[in-house]
Amino acid sequence: MSPDDLTAFWITLKLATITTVVLIIIGTPLAWWLARTRHITRILIEPIVALPIVLPPTVLGFYFLIMFSPQNPVGELWLSLTGAPLAFTFSALVIGSVVYSLPFYVQPLQVAFEGLDQSLLDTAATLGANPIDRFFSLAVPLSKKGFIVAICLAFAHTVGEFGIVLMIGGNIPGETQVLSIALFDHVESLEFQSAHIIAGILLIFSFILLTFVYSLNRKWTIKTREA
Repeated sequence: MSPDDLTAFWITLKLATITTVVLIIIGTPLAWWLARTRHITRILIEPIVALPIVLPPTVLGFYFLIMFSPQNPVGELWLSLTGAPLAFTFSALVIGSVVYSLPFYVQPLQVAFEGLDQSLLDTAATLGANPIDRFFSLAVPLSKKGFIVAICLAFAHTVGEFGIVLMIGGNIPGETQVLSIALFDHVESLEFQSAHIIAGILLIFSFILLTFVYSLNRKWTIKTREA
């Protein structure tokens, strides 16, 4: 791999890590709310969260570009706070990646939360545990598999992003160029040996991660049947 490819590799890992951490912070309470609420707004919030699954990434990227423009409130606020435009920066990649990977984190965790035994939570409540105690003492440990699957899928999905990161981050080596874009550049330049290396890395990484997730699901299913 060339120095630029190695830089793209580290930018990709950095982006996936930061995106996953942000998703844990904002996606966990969202998944809990979707799993427990019966409020009518869920009818709208749930499809909004799932929208990136079916919406072309270029559509999201296009609207993000408009939103990040200094002529719009978000872009104008960012420019006034930082003195630099938001579009075509690493920060823009993080924002876009969080939104685009949101359903891949929220949905597995929401399913795990929905599968919790309500009687355990009710018993804890009668013993004096407040909602925060019940969440961290019962819901989180009992939903461990859901957390692992959600984190793995969000991380892997961010690593494999192409369309949205190209739209809002451009293709700036050393700043916003990630592995998927570097691969595209090599193919476009007919540098197939370098393209094979990057494609192989992404393929092996995806295969190992999915193997881990499926193994975890099988192990959990066996334990559940034995119990």
